[in-house]
Amino acid sequence: YEAVEIAPFTLADSVLDISQTERARIRKAAEAAKVEIAGLHWLLVSPPGLYINHPDAKIRNETRDYFLALIELCADLGGRVMVIGSPQQRNVMEPLTFEEAWDYARETFTAGAELAGEKDVMLCMEPLSSDQTNFITNPDKAVEMVNAVNHPNFQMILDVCSTAKEGLDMPTQIHNCAPHVAHFHSNDDNGYLPGSGNVDYPPIIEALKAINYSGYVSTEVFDFTPGPKTIAKRSIDFLKTLI
Repeated sequence: YEAVEIAPFTLADSVLDISQTERARIRKAAEAAKVEIAGLHWLLVSPPGLYINHPDAKIRNETRDYFLALIELCADLGGRVMVIGSPQQRNVMEPLTFEEAWDYARETFTAGAELAGEKDVMLCMEPLSSDQTNFITNPDKAVEMVNAVNHPNFQMILDVCSTAKEGLDMPTQIHNCAPHVAHFHSNDDNGYLPGSGNVDYPPIIEALKAINYSGYVSTEVFDFTPGPKTIAKRSIDFLKTLI
């Protein structure tokens, strides 16, 4: 492995509580281990109450400000990618229409993209399966948001599990979204490590090669048995047979 993604809530309930000294310590620890910090994911799980497209302007503004603080953290740690997943913090909430929720989200993302550009951080919109969220559930919608924000530091990520759950062919999606794919999550349709489910992986790796994808292939699982070391080893051993 060359890099690791960090979920900010594993460091502190709020990134505002992570001092510059602690940020420097984490960055140096990664350097000492000869591993890069790819960036951040699960951005808005904590603190409670964050919501990208909430009907209440106060909550949206607080979320925007925290989103900007996350970008600062990512840059301070030497990270280059932020995965915008957080399904429960982006659902379309009544009384909003989808279009209204979309516009509110775009406003937050646009503000973030400006700072991300200054900090050399890439924001990646993650289409998530419809069993997780009702907002941006397929790659086409993610591309639409990328085009709406219209900033080089706002692109997208593809996730194998979510794409498979939506019944979509991943190689096709890779080619369709090629200009905007800046990060990639490898897992399987069962939410476990790559190669453990029904996904046909060789065509996925070939598609990534065909579009000259040069970003990270990051393994993200949702079942942590029998333990992180075993999962990490099995995942990379499988992927190395394909790359």
